[in-house]
Amino acid sequence: MIDELPMRETVVASIVVIAIALVALTQGLPYTTQMLVSAACYAILALGLTIQWGYAGQLNAGILGFVALGGFSTMLFSAPVNPDFWGTDLPGRLGGAFVRALIGIAIVVAVSQIHRLGVPKKVRTIVTIIVAFIVYMALKVYFTPIMAAIEREADFIGGFGMNPILGWIVGGALAGVVGYFIGKICLGLRSDYLVIATLGIAEIIKAIMVNEDWLTRGTAMVQNLPRPVPGPSEVGFLAFRSLFFTFTAVIILVIFLMLQRAYNAPWGRMIRSIRDNEISAAAMGKDINKRRMEVFVFGCIIIGIGGAALTSFGGIFNAAGYMPLNHTFLVLVMVILGGPGNNLGTILGAFLVYIIWIMSEPIAQALMQWAVYVGEGLFQWEPPRDLNSRALQARVFVIGLLISLILRFAPKGLMPERVKHDT
Repeated sequence: MIDELPMRETVVASIVVIAIALVALTQGLPYTTQMLVSAACYAILALGLTIQWGYAGQLNAGILGFVALGGFSTMLFSAPVNPDFWGTDLPGRLGGAFVRALIGIAIVVAVSQIHRLGVPKKVRTIVTIIVAFIVYMALKVYFTPIMAAIEREADFIGGFGMNPILGWIVGGALAGVVGYFIGKICLGLRSDYLVIATLGIAEIIKAIMVNEDWLTRGTAMVQNLPRPVPGPSEVGFLAFRSLFFTFTAVIILVIFLMLQRAYNAPWGRMIRSIRDNEISAAAMGKDINKRRMEVFVFGCIIIGIGGAALTSFGGIFNAAGYMPLNHTFLVLVMVILGGPGNNLGTILGAFLVYIIWIMSEPIAQALMQWAVYVGEGLFQWEPPRDLNSRALQARVFVIGLLISLILRFAPKGLMPERVKHDT
């Protein structure tokens, strides 16, 4: 396997380069650079998943939620300051509400520790749930009029007007913190239940963002977000996309080197031993839960950074625009194609899958137009009116067919994990 991998890597890399060249020849350089930036952002997401799934065997189906958290953080920190909000008494009222929320959380946490006083754990759990419900209802009564006032008087709170890079950093940190609390609940579950739990939590995160208009503008969009590089209005679209791609490529390189170092370090060997034989690793004295938590949180941080990069590139934050197909399933396909646990394979798989995804529509549209032309000429067919819509849906068919072929002929991906055996 080890001897075959370098050849596979060369072949897959060559396919990616050829695909990019064909797109540039047929679609033009501006379209190609936009595609490359988006693919690079998805490569960051795929690297976050590969450390969870490839290194530790944790299949996270809640990628969408962490992508949304990264995008929200970017919007919050980089969007312009809203004077309609900060020029009123609303910030003071909102700050007071958050202080009450912190007090309420502290009360719930304190109640959750009463088992240390000799209270049975079942009683502790029941009491904690009751107290948490009471605190939630009390805070809801206090928060609701403040949120309504913000939406009525200021639309939403706006941003902090800071450098977008700070939003990327905080987005990764926020995704990591949320991932920690999710991990405390979900990492004890078996793999199939972990998939269901993370998928549900991602939808909860999206639902909160869509419905909290005072914080995110809900289904409305926050547009014209600043970028970490000079924008299109300053240097032109082509130069902007080239600079953004260079910026994201540097981030991918840093993450790749970190993951490679971690994989080959004793920590990486320990994580893989837990993945391959948890009982044996526990018998050797390894702290299973702690290590699994480390991997899950680290992966969430990387995914949050990738979500921040996607939002900054588009310059738009739309809470309702995060879709499971685009921001979870597509990333899973990238890792499956490249090879879970193979960092280079994950990056190449991300680029290859995104090229297939984005080019499926124009190729399908061209084929349908040719079929209509032939059909009208030979058989007097009447072309359908929704030809463009049908071509767009061809993406789903192509990706479904791709993953079926991968699972049938290359279940470990085009570039399987490099497994070294002692001789």
